Amino acid sequence: MSHVFHRSLRQAYPTAVAGDGPYIIDSEGRRYLDASGGAAVSCLGHSATEVIEAVQKQVQSLAYAHTSFFTTEPMEQLADFLIERAPDGLESVYFVSGGSEAVEAALKLARQYFIEIGQPQRRYLIARRQSYHGNTLGALATGGNQWRRAQFEPLLTGVSHLSPCYAYRERLDGENDEAFATRLAQELEDEILRLGADQVMAFVAEPVVGATLGAVPPVSGYFRKIREVCDRYGVLLILDEVMCGMGRTGTLFAVEQEGISPDITTIAKGLGAGYQPIGATLVSGQIYRAIAEGSGFFQHGHTYIGHATACAAALAVQRTIEEKQLLPRVRALGAGLEARLRDRFGEHDHIGDIRGRGLFLGLELVQNRGSKTPFDPSLKLNAAIKKAAMANGLMCYPMGGTIDGQRGDHILLAPPFILEEAHLDELVDKLDIAIDSALKSVNGGRS
Repeated sequence: MSHVFHRSLRQAYPTAVAGDGPYIIDSEGRRYLDASGGAAVSCLGHSATEVIEAVQKQVQSLAYAHTSFFTTEPMEQLADFLIERAPDGLESVYFVSGGSEAVEAALKLARQYFIEIGQPQRRYLIARRQSYHGNTLGALATGGNQWRRAQFEPLLTGVSHLSPCYAYRERLDGENDEAFATRLAQELEDEILRLGADQVMAFVAEPVVGATLGAVPPVSGYFRKIREVCDRYGVLLILDEVMCGMGRTGTLFAVEQEGISPDITTIAKGLGAGYQPIGATLVSGQIYRAIAEGSGFFQHGHTYIGHATACAAALAVQRTIEEKQLLPRVRALGAGLEARLRDRFGEHDHIGDIRGRGLFLGLELVQNRGSKTPFDPSLKLNAAIKKAAMANGLMCYPMGGTIDGQRGDHILLAPPFILEEAHLDELVDKLDIAIDSALKSVNGGRS
């Protein structure tokens, strides 16, 4: 009997003992192709020697120093690296230990910013349905993932949730991308005015929606219109790149492809690639200066922020991505993987949509392609796909509740940036087998 409080208390887990490039190896010697990077984390795979050596070197000199007493070279160097490459206007970095912490810090920074500039009445947050921003209470309240929120609702602060930029299901018949983006921007403006133009603190969104919707990119022009609305009413734009950032979509920051800059951006997962727990909140110069010239102190903190070993690992990860020119590789591999997915599943009776950017791709499953009718949630198709994939040596990230927190199933793919062409073929072949097996199990033997 395990004394670990596992995620699922009714599941027996294989024991991971080793990593080999894009594979994880269990105690029985079975190899699993990691087609989801765990949860879009392991962008360099599981045996990057450059990162391992950086961690070993840092631990030998200084593993940890509390940031209320010291700064450290790895933390300073990583901050410099990120800001040199960040969208215009972002000028400082607050390091944390993961994505949820990064979002919590972003929310508190937004609130303190308005207090510092004499607008303490600004307290409302606006986000989107079917979003995910983390599992701590502030982040959970901000997110629109109904399944994750449901039992904790009494503990959550009120946040307005608007329509996601989810073209497959939210765009109206006859509505083009321009009209769709305009309608969603108007929805944001209407909600700001309903709450009070001087009462809203921030709008929070994922540039490419991750786990809850399955790699849904925005339509062209959407974020430019959102930025304009936020600027009109002095509302901060917080972009959550915890899952879609750090090269996952083919550019270091996903927002680079939208032609705008946020006021605050959160990153994690691919920042440290799983070699150490780390996240970060990148902040505009305007927000930084307001606090620096005001109280001079951010009223927030965790024990392990700016952890020296974690920062050393993340810096090695980011240098490796840059030195090995992996971002162009992400774009090329992503195009190759998407082409294979469309070739294999583009006419599949139960695949309604294939979407994403770079090595961040999603497939939405439907009972009927024409009507987009989802499978009955009681069938738990997403769980059946995950089980079948693992049995066949493939890690992917299926989720349920795609449409409204209850109905809908999708599969998220976020493999390491180090894949070879042969791995793409292996991934698609194994995914095909898993989908077919799962459909047969829920359809009474029919795929």
